Amino acid sequence: MKNKSLSKIKGEKVTGADNQQERLDANWIVGFVDGEGCFHISINKIPEMSLGWQVLPEFRIVQHEKDESVLYKIKNYFGFGNVKINRKDHHGARKEFRVRGMENLNRIVIFFSEV
Repeated sequence: MKNKSLSKIKGEKVTGADNQQERLDANWIVGFVDGEGCFHISINKIPEMSLGWQVLPEFRIVQHEKDESVLYKIKNYFGFGNVKINRKDHHGARKEFRVRGMENLNRIVIFFSEV
C-alpha cells in the first residue's frame, strides 16, 4: 500500500538543518529522519491507570525553531501529526513533529518499509 501523499508535493524545496535546499520526497524524508528523528516509547508510572503504568509510543523529529518550516512540510507530506514546542532554553525553542496513536504510527512504519 503506497502512501497516497508520496507524489503530492514532489519537487517542493525545503530548507534543511544546514540551510541547503533539498527535495522533499520520500528518500529525502528517510535521510532527514535518519539524522534528526526517532521512534520513542515513554513508560510512566501512573497509579491511577488500570495497570499503574502509561506506555506512550511516538515518532518525532526535533529541530530548532528557526527550522520549524521543514517540520510543517513533513506534517503536510504525511497529512497527520502535530508540530509543537519540544523545549525552550537560552538558545531558543526546539520544535518537534510528533505522531502518536497506533493507526498513524503504523502508517509511518509502512512508509519506512516501502521506501
